[in-house]
Amino acid sequence: MSERLPESARTAKSLRVDQLTLADADQVSIELSSRRTGMSFQRTRMSADRTLMSVIRTALALIGFGFTIFQFFGHLVEAKVPLPGAAPRNFGIALVGLGIAMLVLGILYHGQFMRELRAERHRMVGEGLVHGESSYPVSMTLIVAVLLLLLGLLAIVSMVFNVGPF
Repeated sequence: MSERLPESARTAKSLRVDQLTLADADQVSIELSSRRTGMSFQRTRMSADRTLMSVIRTALALIGFGFTIFQFFGHLVEAKVPLPGAAPRNFGIALVGLGIAMLVLGILYHGQFMRELRAERHRMVGEGLVHGESSYPVSMTLIVAVLLLLLGLLAIVSMVFNVGPF
C-alpha cells in the first residue's frame, strides 16, 4: 500500500518536479538557440558568396565585352577599314580595366567580411553561444573570382602589349 504524503511534502515534491521541468526546458531552449545562431552564420556566409558572385558576373561581362570590342575593332584595322584614332582600342582596354578593378575590390571586400565573420563566430564558440562543429572552408566562389582576376590580367596585358595567347 502506498503511503499518503503530508501536504507539505507533496508540495515540495511538486516544486522540485516543476523546477526540474523548467531547467530541462531552459536547456532545450538554449540548445535550439545555439543551433539557430550557428545556422545564421552559415546563411550569412552564403549571402556573402552570392554577393561575390554578382561581382563576378558584372566583372566578367565588363572584361568579356571590353575584350570583344578590342578584338572586333582590331580585326577591322587588319581588314584595312579606316577607323578614327585609337578610341575603340582604348575603350576596350578601359572596360577590361574596370572589370579587373571591380573584381579586385569585390575580392578584398569579401575577404574582409569573411575574416570578421569568422572572428565573430570564433568568439561566440568560445563563449559557448554557438556550436563550432561545422567547418568554414575557403569559398569556391572566392577561388573562381581569383581565377577570373588572373584571366582578366592576362587579357589586359595581351591587349596593351600585343603579346600572349589572346
